[in-house]
Amino acid sequence: MFNSQTKHIFISYKRNIHPDEQVALQVFQALSQQHKVFIDQTMSIGTRWAERIETEIRQADFLIAFLSAWSTQSEMVIAEIETAHHLSKSQQGRPVILPVRLAYQEPLVYPLSAYLNGINWAFWKDTEDTPRLINELLQTISGTPLTIATQKPPSSPVGERSRTTSPSSLPHPFPSAQPISLEMPEGTMESQSAFYVERSCDVVALQTIEQQGVTITIKGPRQMGKSSLLIRTIKTAVNARKRVALLDFQLFDKAALTNADLFFRQFCTWLTDELEMTDKVTEYWNLPLGNSQRCTRYVGRYLLKEFGNPLVLAMDEVETVFDTEFRSDFFGMLRSWHNSRATTPIWKQLDLALVTSTEPYQLIDNLNQSPFNVGQVIDLEDFTPAQVSDLNRRHGSPFNPKEEQQLMALLGGHPYLIRLALYSVASQRLSVNELFTNATTDNGIFGNHLRNHLFRLHNKQELVKAMFQIIRQNLCEDERIFFRLRGAGLVRREGRIVLPRCQLYAEYFREHLG
Repeated sequence: MFNSQTKHIFISYKRNIHPDEQVALQVFQALSQQHKVFIDQTMSIGTRWAERIETEIRQADFLIAFLSAWSTQSEMVIAEIETAHHLSKSQQGRPVILPVRLAYQEPLVYPLSAYLNGINWAFWKDTEDTPRLINELLQTISGTPLTIATQKPPSSPVGERSRTTSPSSLPHPFPSAQPISLEMPEGTMESQSAFYVERSCDVVALQTIEQQGVTITIKGPRQMGKSSLLIRTIKTAVNARKRVALLDFQLFDKAALTNADLFFRQFCTWLTDELEMTDKVTEYWNLPLGNSQRCTRYVGRYLLKEFGNPLVLAMDEVETVFDTEFRSDFFGMLRSWHNSRATTPIWKQLDLALVTSTEPYQLIDNLNQSPFNVGQVIDLEDFTPAQVSDLNRRHGSPFNPKEEQQLMALLGGHPYLIRLALYSVASQRLSVNELFTNATTDNGIFGNHLRNHLFRLHNKQELVKAMFQIIRQNLCEDERIFFRLRGAGLVRREGRIVLPRCQLYAEYFREHLG
């Protein structure tokens, strides 16, 4: 049946959503006649599915990604595309990603925009388009490019890169369920959202950024609201007549993270582009100096001097640099910029805003060279029972007081999961009883979130081993591993004991990590 022309194909889509699942299955059936095609519905009971998915993507020649208003917000779809994107860089371009837009023409939001904006895509409008789409995919697999060249989406205001501009992975609420206007819990929140929970640290961050020459570090595990707070901080800075340049360190190429010279040059080039200034990086790189010195001279003697106005350099996901050999040089450079404000007036024009999900103190050898322990440090924490109760009222009180306590016991104040639970019940997508009964199942409301965590853990044996130890013994012997798990949002520390972050995680990983 198969021959030398047979290709391995992986289909990424959002399950239990129309038309995503229907189109994905039709494409699977058609392409399977000539090629080896994987779709998750073909896995047998008992399969280690996270390991199987990673293996199938690694072996694939092509990954077909069905993009809809729902799938673009799916944690698993994003994880599969991210995996294919990184593998293609180390596997001579394999797998090739083939995006298919399903009646969806909105600009892609981050991080999909970073992976897909430079790739041609196919468009499906309705069921009549299915035969044409199948034929186009077959031709593309044989060597013909997809027909629609990517177009640069409309630019967003500074700091808006994470905001959801399309519908969520969750269906909109039924009209009968809306005595209040609900807001889906996906993506970075609007700064004026009625469902934004302001914590005491918010006031500190906003008051600090209004001052001149400041350094702010926002710390916290994944899905704690770091990006939402950063957006509010950026908006306050803009209102204070400051210019903001936002750099997301996840967008650095893998090559740059293994080559200090390339990284520092790209850093300067990227910052120059954000400020829409003439690139003079090559001129400064001809100087017989180290990378930190070249970068410092370029920023201080050219960018800040020529720009002439207060500038906020906002850096998200800076933990990306923690595993590099040059992390001490880079963070030491940022610390020197902070210190230089005391002696060199030009550096007072520069504010630094750093966002990280990993505790940096364990990863920087000399704390006197760290930018994370100076200025204003914001450490985000989970919602308190009072904040959950307040947020429940904003959703129309779908949980009674006893159920609120049960929700806190299950989720431990996890900001994203709390909002997901409240929205799901308030919009009448499911009952409170159904939510608790199916909490740890793959088809439950938290299933996509839990599968994404499991997928990211499955081939990291030291993390899996440590998670087992934490669940069974409330102990983590390796401090570095603890901070990696904490940064992923999976564990927390109470005194000397280490615990799963919430009961939901404890129950799910106890069952599935084996």
